[in-house]
Amino acid sequence: MHNIEPFYRWREDYAVEDDALSPFHSHTYTEWKQVYNYLLHPLWDDFESNTLYLKVLMADYDEGYTIIELIGEWNDAVENDIRFLKRNVLESMLDNGISKFILIMENVLNFHGDGDDYYAEWAEECQDAFNGGWIVMLNTFDHVAMEMHETRLDNYVHFGYDFNNFNWRQYPPKTVLQLVERLMKSSSKRLT
Repeated sequence: MHNIEPFYRWREDYAVEDDALSPFHSHTYTEWKQVYNYLLHPLWDDFESNTLYLKVLMADYDEGYTIIELIGEWNDAVENDIRFLKRNVLESMLDNGISKFILIMENVLNFHGDGDDYYAEWAEECQDAFNGGWIVMLNTFDHVAMEMHETRLDNYVHFGYDFNNFNWRQYPPKTVLQLVERLMKSSSKRLT
């Protein structure tokens, strides 16, 4: 895992440490992180979880969206990761006009659910935003999606079949947003 770096091709457009509105503003990247016995590259950001790290790849406050890449184990049952993520990262984004959240999940190896309260709160805050927001998880492993479904997160978050096998790296961030919005429309048409 120590060789897995956050996606960096968009760094000319956005660098989280240069974003004055980001909780990671002026952050320096020198320390290696650790998930269990595995070292993680220093470029991943810590938000007080012991098992899950992230990198904000894009935050566009004018357009109201963010793309966040995650790595590790998402553990709400023991670590309460959603509480730390919500309080330490997402709330500041919501306060600054972000209401559309794209989470890249292909490096999230496990999910251990607990309750859905924080997800319900997050989804409600996104939907109450001026331009009506949402939460999408891209490229979620099947076993992770199954656990999320069992925790009823699909009531608040879009994930699963329609949102997997998405080759987001080949596009600029704005195109990823547009393609995700198109996926959401086609996915909701199939459900009705």
